Amino acid sequence: MVSTEVVDERTDKLTIESAATGGRRSVWVMRPAAWKQGSTGWRALYMLHGCCAGGGWDWLGSGEVKAMTAGLDAVVIVPEGGIMGWYTDWRDGPAWETFHTSEIPALVEPKYGVGERRAVVGFSMGGFGAFGYAARHPGMFEAAASLSGVLDIRRDVRGYRSFFESYGLDTGDVWGDPGSWAAYNPADQAARLKGVRLYLSCGNGEPGPLDPGQGAHDDVEDGILRQNENFAEAARKAGLTMTKDFYGKGTHTWPYWIRSLQRALPILLP
Repeated sequence: MVSTEVVDERTDKLTIESAATGGRRSVWVMRPAAWKQGSTGWRALYMLHGCCAGGGWDWLGSGEVKAMTAGLDAVVIVPEGGIMGWYTDWRDGPAWETFHTSEIPALVEPKYGVGERRAVVGFSMGGFGAFGYAARHPGMFEAAASLSGVLDIRRDVRGYRSFFESYGLDTGDVWGDPGSWAAYNPADQAARLKGVRLYLSCGNGEPGPLDPGQGAHDDVEDGILRQNENFAEAARKAGLTMTKDFYGKGTHTWPYWIRSLQRALPILLP
């Protein structure tokens, strides 16, 4: 660990020298209101961000998450995950999965007295990470929530290749050739989530009650709903128990994710 910066009365920003990702990375930690130095046995809530914008601070910038989690008996851990990191160990690049599931638990959790109980939540790309990590690391997370999460990348291989290329990236560096994508794809890994409390939510892309004005149809959220439906069907076939909130009108935007987080918290941290 390189440094700790106090952001406010509950929040620290940690800068970690990460061997896995080959550089200094940021992790924000919010302590519960009742937390005291030296206390132990706290639950942890990992919060994974989406792609293409501000990174981990996306969860914390508005202050809503801070207010929402103040009374919970959990240490909130919000790691940097790369603008287009996709919560995997890249072939020739940063090992984001190792950073999140190995380095952070070893370095951050003891500092804040975290015990053995963890939950994870993410929006968009972060939903892909939340369900993916819970599936690939059995026993690490007792609950996982996906908010408009990318849950079936194999539904549109050509589209994701084109999307990555627009950022100068290659899906092969992240997931390998399409024949190996199933190893990272939540819809294909659903059976490995048995025993994990699951929450998934998604809108249908039509402007809804939390959108200003009418606006246009959101094709991104519409496509992600199809992915969520595929995951839900795979989970049903695998005999999983889950809470599903396909709430109808709603776009791929923050107001719906913060509302879904409020609904997910009793499942993540009962």
